[in-house]
Amino acid sequence: MSLTFNEIKSKKHYEILDGLRGVAAILVVAFHVFETFALGNRFKQIINHGYLAVDFFFLLSGFVVAYAYDDRWGKMSQWEFYKRRLIRLQPMVIMGMIIGAVFYYFQASDNLFPQIAGMPVWKLLLVMLIGFTLIPVPKAMDIRGWGEMHPLDGPAWSLFFEYIANILYALLFCKFSNKVLGIFVLIFAGMLINYTVFGPKGDVIGGWSLDLEQMNIGFTRLLYPFFAGILLSRLGKLIHIKGAFWVCSILIAIVLTIPRIGDENSLWMNGLYESFCIILVFPLIVSIGAGGEIKNPFSLKICKALGDISYPLYITHYPLIYWYSAWVVDNKISLEDGYLVGIGVLVASVIIAFICLKFYDEPVRKWLQNKFQKRKVVVE
Repeated sequence: MSLTFNEIKSKKHYEILDGLRGVAAILVVAFHVFETFALGNRFKQIINHGYLAVDFFFLLSGFVVAYAYDDRWGKMSQWEFYKRRLIRLQPMVIMGMIIGAVFYYFQASDNLFPQIAGMPVWKLLLVMLIGFTLIPVPKAMDIRGWGEMHPLDGPAWSLFFEYIANILYALLFCKFSNKVLGIFVLIFAGMLINYTVFGPKGDVIGGWSLDLEQMNIGFTRLLYPFFAGILLSRLGKLIHIKGAFWVCSILIAIVLTIPRIGDENSLWMNGLYESFCIILVFPLIVSIGAGGEIKNPFSLKICKALGDISYPLYITHYPLIYWYSAWVVDNKISLEDGYLVGIGVLVASVIIAFICLKFYDEPVRKWLQNKFQKRKVVVE
């Protein structure tokens, strides 16, 4: 039986969580803009822990998915669940790949991407079409040289893992009791600590390549936050404070911008920090955000705007980052000479995301809902 519009609409919407997703997305773009000046040195990155936004997204996604669907399995088939997730996520995946293909030859670089200039168009189009499906491409089909599973739109790797998490949830984890789920969450937390504190790098950077090491990083980053988010939603232990959106935004900014802790001889220190943030601080932020209320109309508009733009911004900004990175490296641009262009890249990314949202994503999702669902629904 399909769920009616009123059944889905009756649930409270967490506007603050939408806003926090937007804050994190903007910080991700800023991190990527200035990451190139570190020249691959993870100890010298600006906005150093910006990559942890992905782990925050996973936790937030688990929380929202459980809140939206946990109590609906008696009325909803697995295919109905998958269909709704595809309608929500896949249109912008396709657009991200198209934008990546459009910008591809503009990213040619003798130093950073030497193989772009000689890449045949047929191979670019083939990788784009495969990218539409989110199927990872092996390194043999890498058309950029960075070994990414999605070389036209690097951040799409996290959507690949997002889909895996949704499948695991629908097949198994939605059936687990809180006690069983809690045991798995503890195991996943142990895996995260083992990799970050005792692993070879002292951080969670990675997950975007189709090889054993990178896939291990990807699953390590995915499993704890996503399923901890589900458990957090089920437990309903929300924290109610005034100014929740602004408090949480400040906390996210602090977590994502703090400099790397320790050096090459004390990798465990940074690993401990990242485990602490993912395992404890991020659930705390989500609890505060879900428990808060917005009464100021201006703040409500800010949260809605940030939430609307967050996913399109995340999935479309990286083609500009490829170009910007090539420009910085080829011309030996310093931070002092390049930061204004970097800010321009950030602004341009927001504009592109807004255009995609209003003239593509929202109309396409509305059309898909009307075509493939018997009754009008709001896709979470």
